[in-house]
Amino acid sequence: MSAAPTLGDVQVAAATIAAGVVRTPLVRAEALDEIAGAAVWLKAELLQHTGSFKLRGALNRMQALTAAERAAGVITVSAGNHAAAVARAGALTGTDVLVLMPRAASATKVAATRSYGATVDQTPADATEAFARMTELVGETGRVVIHPFDDPAVIAGAGTVGLEIAEDLPEVDLVVCPVGGGGLLSGIATALAGLAPDARLVAVQPAATGTLVASLEAGAPTRIDPRPTIADALTPPSVGALPLAILRDRLGGIAVLDEDQLADGFRLAYARARLAAEPGGSAALAALAAGLAETAGARNVGCVVSGGNVDPGLTASLLAS
Repeated sequence: MSAAPTLGDVQVAAATIAAGVVRTPLVRAEALDEIAGAAVWLKAELLQHTGSFKLRGALNRMQALTAAERAAGVITVSAGNHAAAVARAGALTGTDVLVLMPRAASATKVAATRSYGATVDQTPADATEAFARMTELVGETGRVVIHPFDDPAVIAGAGTVGLEIAEDLPEVDLVVCPVGGGGLLSGIATALAGLAPDARLVAVQPAATGTLVASLEAGAPTRIDPRPTIADALTPPSVGALPLAILRDRLGGIAVLDEDQLADGFRLAYARARLAAEPGGSAALAALAAGLAETAGARNVGCVVSGGNVDPGLTASLLAS
């Protein structure tokens, strides 16, 4: 396992990616204060160029490639948001990108990835097959892996979200954040440990995946058989080894949400926060609405809205219901 990134690495990442990413706003959301019992601030990562926080880590990792690595091209696995992020990072740096996406990946996210010039391979049936196929292709092609979450440069790039929260809201005492593979959450944990050490960090995960809970209990990355979920952005086969090592002693709670709660959070983002988030991106709002974020005693809550790449058909269905 590579060494965990430090606050210094996150700060260097911020400078490295500054020209290629949006410094997203921390939006005051007074309409949610009564729900949370505290002042709520939304970190609007859905306003990022590719519609999610993923560009931060992908671009930071891409910028670290040597000339020879860039010439060889890169490869990654993603159900959507990381795919588009690596594709755009490749376009920005002149690097060829191959993305393995599951067959059931959102057509909207597949189209977005291709729009940035990446080659998309949807041969794998699911994420587990995609990771196995990636290993094979690396051996055959020599491409460099841009891992979605288990990479120190990716984590440091994602950690710039936490860096900006701490800079814009020094008095933050609770941050609620969705978790899939753990790259964003562990990056934020790294930034907060150095800049806001008293702030508590709560992870939010769909019950349908549950890999973080299982991995913490086992003390190692643990795969479970996932069930279908509307939060497709939060469905990796497991939490990464490096994120798990970072998070083991830094979490102040885990909110596990069912599908109805995730849908409620999605509708809440639309109706009360005026944000067109995707269900995985609005999971932190869902945790607040369900009373599972343990906000008692908090005064200023930072709520990460991690992405907004939602399929139009799903949007219509959820809003209609």
